[in-house]
Amino acid sequence: MRRSHMRRLSTQILASQIVILVAVVLGGFALFGAQQHAQLDVQYEQRAASIAQTVAGIPEVGRCLETEGGACGDSIQQIATRVQSETGASYVVVIDMHRVRHSHPIAALIGQQVSEPIVTVDGTTHIRIDDGATGRSANARAPLYGPDGVMVGEVSAGLRESSVSDALRRALPADAVWFAIALAAGAVASWLLAYRLKRRTFGLELDEIAKLLQEREATLHGIREGVIAFDRSGRVTMINDEARRLLSLGAASVGGQLEELVAPGRLRDVLSGEVIGQDEVVLTDDYCLTVNRMPVSLAGRPHGAVVTLRDRTELSGLLRELDSVRGLTDALRAQQHEFSNRMHTVAGLLELGEPDEALRYLTDLHGAEAEFAESVRSRIASPLIVGLILGKAAVAGERGIALELSDDTWLGDAPQKAQALATILGNLIDNAFDALAEEGTAAGSGRVLVALVENEDGITIRVADNGPGIPPGCAHSIFVDGFTTKPRTGSLRRGLGLALVHRLVQRLGGEIRVSEGSGAEFTVQLPKTPVDTPFAVAEAVAR
Repeated sequence: MRRSHMRRLSTQILASQIVILVAVVLGGFALFGAQQHAQLDVQYEQRAASIAQTVAGIPEVGRCLETEGGACGDSIQQIATRVQSETGASYVVVIDMHRVRHSHPIAALIGQQVSEPIVTVDGTTHIRIDDGATGRSANARAPLYGPDGVMVGEVSAGLRESSVSDALRRALPADAVWFAIALAAGAVASWLLAYRLKRRTFGLELDEIAKLLQEREATLHGIREGVIAFDRSGRVTMINDEARRLLSLGAASVGGQLEELVAPGRLRDVLSGEVIGQDEVVLTDDYCLTVNRMPVSLAGRPHGAVVTLRDRTELSGLLRELDSVRGLTDALRAQQHEFSNRMHTVAGLLELGEPDEALRYLTDLHGAEAEFAESVRSRIASPLIVGLILGKAAVAGERGIALELSDDTWLGDAPQKAQALATILGNLIDNAFDALAEEGTAAGSGRVLVALVENEDGITIRVADNGPGIPPGCAHSIFVDGFTTKPRTGSLRRGLGLALVHRLVQRLGGEIRVSEGSGAEFTVQLPKTPVDTPFAVAEAVAR
C-alpha cells in the first residue's frame, strides 16, 4: 500500500523538527565558536600589547639603543628571551629607528632590517593579527623611548595563533555540553508536539487528510440538501451552497453567530435546537423546508451540531394538489352516484306516467343550486372568490356538509387582494371540512359558515364550523409550521395550511384569531391597503 512507502505523519514532523533543531544548534554553536575565537584574539592581542609595553618600559633597553647606538651586544636579546620565556610569547623583537632588529627568536634575523616601517611614531601601541616569520600570531607593537624621552625604536611582541586555538578547544567542550542539552530538550519537545498533532488529527496521515478534504468539499457542494455545521458556541463553521440558497445567506456567513444570520422566529429556534424533533417543517418567505438537527459528539464530548435542510416547496405543493385531486375524484364519484339516483327517480316518475312531477322535481333541484350561486354573485364582486366559494359548496354538498354564506357578507372586487383572499379563504374552508370529516360528523349535520365583510376599515373574514374545535391552550401553537391535531395522510405533510395563512396575514399587515373549545371560529382582519404582496411559498404550496 501507499502508506507503507510513506513515513507516518508524526515521524515526518519529528524528523523535520529535529533536522531544523540540529541545523540551528550547529549554526549557533559555530557562531558561538567564531565569537569566542574573536574574543580570544582580542584578549591575546591585549596580552601581546602588555608584553610589548613591558619590554619598552625596561630602562636598560631604551638606554642601550640611545647611548650606545645599538651596540649592546647580547643584552637586548637576553632580556627579550627572558621575557618571552616568562610570558609565553612566541617572539619579542626590539627594533631601532633604522628598522634593524636587535632581538629575534631566529638568531639569523638579528641585525637585519624589517620590511615594514616603524608604525609607532605616532606614540601609540598598535595591535593586529600578523603572518610573520614565526607563523600567524596576535601581534602588538609599542613605542620605545630612551632615558631623555626621545623615541629610539619600537618593541614588537606576539602570541602564536595556535595558542588561541588551543585555548578555544579547551573552552568549547564545556559549552558544547550545554548545546547538546538544549538539542535534547528541543528533540523531546518536538516529539511531544508531533504526538499531540497526531492525536488532534485522529491518527490520519497527510494524504488521508488531503483526500478527506477533497471528498468533503465535493460532497457538501454537490448534494441537493443544505448542510450547516455549528460549533459548541453556536458559531457557523461550515455551510454549503444549497444552505446559502435556501436561507438567503451571503458568503460571509461562515464564522458568524446564528443570531446574526437568521431573524428571530421558528426557523432560528429549529436551527439552534430550541425546538427539538425530526423532520421539522419550517416555512420561509420563499421555501417550505424540512429541517433536521443532529448533535455531534467526539470521545463523549459535545462538539456542536449538524443541520440538514431539504426544500419541500414543490413536493409539498404537488402532494397537496394530489390530495385535492383525490378529494375531487371522490366528490365526482359521489356526484355521479347522486346523479344516477336522481336519474333513477326521474325514470321511475316517467314510467309511472307522472311527467309533470318529474319536471317539478328537476326544477326544484336546479332552483336550489341556482339560488345559492345567485346569492353569492350578488354579494361578492370578485369572480375569483365567487368561483372559489361555489367550488367549495359543491365539494361540501358531496361530503354532506352545509356551506352557508352569512347575511352580512359583502365584498367588492378587491383586485389587489383577490389572490391573497382566495389563499386565506380556501385554506380556512378546507381546514373546516377536514375537521368535520375527522370528527366523523353524521351526514347532513356538518355546517360551515363563511362571512366576508368589507368596510372602510378593511376586510373581515370569518369561517366557523360545528366540529370538535380547537383544544384548550392551542390557539397560538396551531399557527406554527407543522403543528396539527390531525393524523398524517399518506405522504401529505400536515400542519402547513394554517401556518401559510398566518404568515400571509402577517405579510398583509393583518391579524388572525381563533376560538378555543367546541366549534372553531377563525377571524381574519386585513387592512384596507395591503402592506406587502403574498410570498412565493404560499403560491407554491397552498394550491
